[in-house]
Amino acid sequence: MPWIQLKINTTSDLAEPISELLEESGALSVTFQDTYDTPVYEPLPGETKLWGNTDVIGLYDAQTDLDELKAILNLDQYSYKFEQLEDKDWEREWMDNFHPMQFGQRLWICPSWRPVPDPNAINVMLDPGLAFGTGTHPTTALCLKWLDSLDLKDKLVIDYGCGSGILAIAALKLGAKRVIGIDIDPQAIQASRDNAERNNVNHDIELYLTEDIPDNLQADVLVANILAGPLKELEPNINSLIKPAGLLGLSGILTSQSQSVCTAYQPHFDLDPVAEQEEWCRITGKKK
Repeated sequence: MPWIQLKINTTSDLAEPISELLEESGALSVTFQDTYDTPVYEPLPGETKLWGNTDVIGLYDAQTDLDELKAILNLDQYSYKFEQLEDKDWEREWMDNFHPMQFGQRLWICPSWRPVPDPNAINVMLDPGLAFGTGTHPTTALCLKWLDSLDLKDKLVIDYGCGSGILAIAALKLGAKRVIGIDIDPQAIQASRDNAERNNVNHDIELYLTEDIPDNLQADVLVANILAGPLKELEPNINSLIKPAGLLGLSGILTSQSQSVCTAYQPHFDLDPVAEQEEWCRITGKKK
């Protein structure tokens, strides 16, 4: 099916109202894009982060009357352009480009529609869904490599900010005795539950919203792939969830933010050298 794309250049203050207008005018989807390609990283649940200069993009059926649409939206007051999009099976194209990936020595993340490269390896079957975390992002990769490097036998592992459940499921398959996933977003809990079922570990993983965390819970290993700001704010919570001599793994952190996160955790943890991948990093350490 052919499509018409309408791109309106505006400011972050006007982006949301324009988005609502596009939806009301029949747009099949509306997305935001940074005009100058400045990345926006994962927002907190319920939060929408927009750039200072934002393109609001609406996708319409190619049969849409553009003159009528221009009048409805009063487009002359904006900088805008219409573009024809090539007719593609976008879902198929995306699936064709998502391949099994290896992390560390033992662990593979595999989409369900592709053959498993090594049946004898530790394979986590994961299809992207409601939440972040497929292994393609450097922060997820850093966490997976770290988990693969640990001896998790008989260990209690907490995945704080579990998202898709990828780290929690990987920890279980790497030998953890008990794994708990925690998130503030009910969609993340649902995505983790769905992916746990897909990997036949749904009876071995416990999932909690942050307000429902059991009392006196303490882990041997805690991994948190969130963002630098929340990680600093959550240091007291995260510290309380780790046993003495327990291990900590943090990511979702830009290399430029690593020192400030280290400073927040150094009073309670002996930290390892920071591991970097592209512009992202991972901070690990042992509780004092």
